[in-house]
Amino acid sequence: MAPTQEALYRDLDLDLSWSERDLPERERTKHVHRLHPYLGKFVPQLVEALLTRHLPRARTVLDPFAGSGTTLVQSLESGRRATGVDIAAFNCLLMDVKTRAYNLFALERDIRDVLRRLEGFDGNGLERPAGYVKAWFAPRAAAELLFFRSLVDEYEHSAALRVILTRAARSARRTTHFDLDFPKEPQRGEYWCHKHRRTCRPVERAEHFLRRYALDTLVRIHEFARVRARGKEATIVHGDSRDVELPSADGVVTSPPYPGLIDYHEQHRYAYELLGLDDRRQLEVGAAAAGTSVAAIAAYVDGTAEAFANVSRVLPRQAPVVIVVNDRRDLYPQILERAGLSIETRYQRHVNRRTGRRAGEFYEDVIVARTG
Repeated sequence: MAPTQEALYRDLDLDLSWSERDLPERERTKHVHRLHPYLGKFVPQLVEALLTRHLPRARTVLDPFAGSGTTLVQSLESGRRATGVDIAAFNCLLMDVKTRAYNLFALERDIRDVLRRLEGFDGNGLERPAGYVKAWFAPRAAAELLFFRSLVDEYEHSAALRVILTRAARSARRTTHFDLDFPKEPQRGEYWCHKHRRTCRPVERAEHFLRRYALDTLVRIHEFARVRARGKEATIVHGDSRDVELPSADGVVTSPPYPGLIDYHEQHRYAYELLGLDDRRQLEVGAAAAGTSVAAIAAYVDGTAEAFANVSRVLPRQAPVVIVVNDRRDLYPQILERAGLSIETRYQRHVNRRTGRRAGEFYEDVIVARTG
């Protein structure tokens, strides 16, 4: 029998359960948190609250499943150093661009110069699109993206330009406007658009996306520069949290992947294809391709326990380990026990999912564990 609404709300932490009205999208995606869309990230306001509540004295924070870098960004904003680890190359690129301390004048010079050169592009590409790029982008869009790509290595801030390129590529694909997250095949003709409530056509150009996102990136990095603490830096580790060498930290705030849910490499396939990034999807804990069979869940438990055991080695005694996860299978008591961590408290929050076509009720567990 499903719990009554009264019982459900009695068990929720309402201070961490924001409504759309309380926490609109513009706040959830403040400054660099919107440099590139990323499914499955937790909102920065949640990380702010968890740092204040459970790691008030921590000077260095570790996130072994760092994803798009929310924990790192909010640690820097709150005056802490941070380390983020992720197996996905694109995630590490995105974290680096979000957390780097920039010479803002030099960054703006690079961005405006590459846009000037893009404006003079006549559509004759330096190379012909092939494979994924040819299939998923209209000819002119592909040429503009490949031209932009040919320029980025000439600039000091090439990493930021790569993120601009991939954000534009995500929007410029031959797909329906309402299904940018999980397009299954190229959309080549007109279609009824659930987003705009009218007949639409696939995108033919990429130049306007490149320009829009370039200028937006510049604004957002400027905004973050005004609020981040001086002298605090983030360390990005591209590796497997199960066995990579980790620096010491005072505590952890993290949101591990859910078993069999999102393939983060496939989600950003356009980035891997355009940038030639190292694809390590077979090493992902809870890889979507593995599904949710008994064997896949057992492998998820093994891998996640190994990761937290590795993390616990670099933490002091009684260090807080804060985990945000939808643990509907109740896997984390055994995961944390095997990692040598003991659960101190556990509570639920309601997740705001009233956006796009993925509306509905969703809940997350916040698990606070301690090292021995």
